[in-house]
Amino acid sequence: MVTLSDTPVLTTERLVLRAPQAGDWPVWRDFAASERSAWVGGPLLAPGLAWRAFGHIVGHWVLRGYGLFTVTDRASGAALGGVGPWFPDGWPEPEIGWTLWDAGAEGRGIAHEAALAARDFAARRLGWTTAVSYILPANDRSAALARRLGAQRDTAAAHPGTEPCAVWRHPAEAFA
Repeated sequence: MVTLSDTPVLTTERLVLRAPQAGDWPVWRDFAASERSAWVGGPLLAPGLAWRAFGHIVGHWVLRGYGLFTVTDRASGAALGGVGPWFPDGWPEPEIGWTLWDAGAEGRGIAHEAALAARDFAARRLGWTTAVSYILPANDRSAALARRLGAQRDTAAAHPGTEPCAVWRHPAEAFA
């Protein structure tokens, strides 16, 4: 199996955050085809669209040198989701993004633990001095996580694309 080489691995109390691998594809594919993916452009019922979306995640690492980490359970190695620094071409600002692919990971603080580690990585290793999270208006769970991370709505900030979304700015002290 081919993997991205020289990519960082972050470890928290319960999680390992690593670059995406081919073995993550089935978990992502199933997530992308489910109603749970509505917050990230899904459901992508056509397998080819899901494949291209997964390639976008992998390609971000190649083009930028960083991207969404695959969040895995430290004990089992199971892929749970994607969390990390995200800045596709044309976006107004760098983002800390998150998506839990495994419904069983929700409500356990997994996204919070992973997002804290990823945000710290963006500040310390990438030198970011700010970041936002772009969240669709009805995505109450993501908005709650943004608040828990100390982010606040920034109504003056631009957002990517044509679909309206809320911009949540992470606290400056997270990047100090």
